[in-house]
Amino acid sequence: MVYRRDELKVESREHVRDGKGALSFVHYVEGKGAVQSNTSMFAEITLPPGTSIGYHPHHGETEFYIIIEGGGVVNDDGKEVPVGPGDVMVTGNGASHSIANNGEIPLKLTAAIIKG
Repeated sequence: MVYRRDELKVESREHVRDGKGALSFVHYVEGKGAVQSNTSMFAEITLPPGTSIGYHPHHGETEFYIIIEGGGVVNDDGKEVPVGPGDVMVTGNGASHSIANNGEIPLKLTAAIIKG
């Protein structure tokens, strides 16, 4: 099945996981009946400069961040690590993470949360 970009759900969310500012989400398959029962999110997220997703844990699920463009810093279960295009962050098994755009251009990433 093919989903056209102009048909995807787009939304803005503020203070995601108690982070800073407003982020934009493009949900790849939400509301299309295509998300498998073990996937709770599959989206492109854009963090403008100065914004962030707050520090939060993942129990019984794994979240993947694939950095598409821009850069920032992640808190990887207590350790701050710079990230940029092509980097992949994996958080699960009770670990916690956050991500912040500390650069001058938007930070764009693909995020997927897989249960189990």
